[in-house]
Order: sequence, then structure tokens, then C-alpha cells
Amino acid sequence: MYDTDKRKLLSAISHGAIFFSSTVVSIAVPIFILFTTEDPVVKSNAKEAINFHFNVWLCGLIIGVLATVTFGLLGFLFGIWFLVHWGLTIWALSHVLGDSEKPFRYPFIFRVF
Repeated sequence: MYDTDKRKLLSAISHGAIFFSSTVVSIAVPIFILFTTEDPVVKSNAKEAINFHFNVWLCGLIIGVLATVTFGLLGFLFGIWFLVHWGLTIWALSHVLGDSEKPFRYPFIFRVF
């Protein structure tokens, strides 16, 4: 049996690291947790957080290119993506803190791991 409080904490830290996504170091948090824990739910949450990092960066890059090509006309997409990425993160945090028995899965993302 795994410690529920530890599971909640490590899962929340994995998902919450995305709040610092502007720093490349933020992805190191779920990677570190992935390789140091034995809990399968925490490992799954860490993998999902890593995948979400890649998606946030990829979408930011695509939106950045679109905004540049259109001379800023599509710059409003940054605001929309910011709200979506924070909203999904808050949803993930509320899920892992409320139901620690199953990992959170972000909708509509590409999964590398």
C-alpha cells in the first residue's frame, strides 16, 4: 500500500511544475519524480506532466510563429492558450488532490511517453 498523502503531494508537484514552464528547468521536476518514486500512480502523473510540458511548449511555438507571420494579428491566441494551459493545470491539481487513486489524463494532448 502506498502513502496517500505522499502520492497527492508528489502528483501535485508534478502537475504544478508547469506554472514555471517559462523556465526550462520546470520539466526537471516531474522527470526527477518519475525516476525516484516507486508509486505507479505518481509515475503516471509525472509522465502525463512531462507530456503536458511538451504540448505547452509546442503550442507556444506554433502560436509564436503564427503571431509573427501575421504581424501580431493572431497574438490574441497567446492569451487563449495561457488560459487553457493554466485551466488544465488547475483541473489536474484538483483531480490529483481529490482522487489520488487514479492518475490524471489531460485531454487533447500528444503523448510522447
